[in-house]
Amino acid sequence: MKIKIRPGKLNGTIEIPPSKSYSHRAVIAAALAENGKKSKIDNLKFSVDITTTTDIMENWGAEIERFESALEIIGNGGKVVPRDKYVQCNESGSTIRFLIPVGITSKNELVFDGKGKLVDRPLDSYYRIFDKQGLKYETTGGKLPLTVNGKLKPGNYEIDGNISSQFITGLLYALPLLEGDSKLIINKNLESKGYVDLTLEILKLAGIEIVNNDYKSFDIRGNQTYKPFDYTVEGDYSQVAFWIVAGIISANRDNEVKCLHVNKNSLQGDREIIEIVTRMGAKLEIFDDYVIVKPSKTKGTIIDISQCPDIGPVLTVLAALSEGETRIINGERLRIKESDRITSIKTELNKLGGNVSEEGDSLIIQGVEGFRGGVTVNAWNDHRIAMSLAVASTRCEKEIILEEAESVRKSYPHFWDDFVKMGGEIEVIEK
Repeated sequence: MKIKIRPGKLNGTIEIPPSKSYSHRAVIAAALAENGKKSKIDNLKFSVDITTTTDIMENWGAEIERFESALEIIGNGGKVVPRDKYVQCNESGSTIRFLIPVGITSKNELVFDGKGKLVDRPLDSYYRIFDKQGLKYETTGGKLPLTVNGKLKPGNYEIDGNISSQFITGLLYALPLLEGDSKLIINKNLESKGYVDLTLEILKLAGIEIVNNDYKSFDIRGNQTYKPFDYTVEGDYSQVAFWIVAGIISANRDNEVKCLHVNKNSLQGDREIIEIVTRMGAKLEIFDDYVIVKPSKTKGTIIDISQCPDIGPVLTVLAALSEGETRIINGERLRIKESDRITSIKTELNKLGGNVSEEGDSLIIQGVEGFRGGVTVNAWNDHRIAMSLAVASTRCEKEIILEEAESVRKSYPHFWDDFVKMGGEIEVIEK
């Protein structure tokens, strides 16, 4: 979809969508709960990613009833019995990395596939485990589709902590279902500890006991049973980041953006957005479950993005409009998302009139007063690039045309509706 976005202020109160990270985890845990026992997951938004995870868990034996913003799930008793061996993960890295280990806790042949850049995203951490355990698997030159035939065995597992915490989450879900005890050993420094904390929180809610040895290893007792639970998903800090930046960069000093459903004490790693923008000079009023953002003059800083890569693109927008130089460092994992987010956000912001350059896996941003606009930009089929460019448009002198605007469906399907409600002006040019 191609849209025209006219420069304009964003102002008012926005309901932040539920956390995608929590939603994935809650749906999986509820689907693995005891046979015949019902869980309810409330405050859901059915983005493509969450729908994908839900469909797979239903295929694997859970009974799921869908409502407008909730799911009622009767668990499969921790036994994966596929109705169809083909597992379509679409473009969701969380889905495939969480569910590969879960799928092979039962001896079934499964074929995992994906779309877009997911086909190329690395799964080597699992391939090494398959090799060590003697599981049969086939790939297409290391890429999807992946066919796996075999069953995980309890024991010692080693995994690198600096690749992606998603592999760790997948094993933390699967290993309690095995017949014996296991130990998950983390080599190298664990990045994105916050995401592991989310996993441990949901697993505890589902009655799963895991001993965390200071994130260096995890002791996991086998033969555990997932218990049913009711859960309301909190607001997503990776999504509130867009509205926080939109409020900060507003040129209209009378503006105010109030973000609802923002848990002050959240364990989400992307909560780091609050500390980062405050350090840059942003004016925020923080309450227990909402945040008020006021237009602010911000200054450049050094941002270590290793623990919160999803907010990298929109922080680049803020940095591009901040005084002085900002360096966004340790961005290795930005390169293996839906797009290479270091290159994509640099390329598109420079089209608008930004001054952004790459240096290794870092971004170096020299602040400008505002963006020119008047050009066509592309989302690179990446939801976070699309939403970042929407925020940037509010400080353009001229309208912009955004290609692949539909990519927001991956995580925030009603983003454009919210953008218009908050005062944004868009015109659909081509569907």
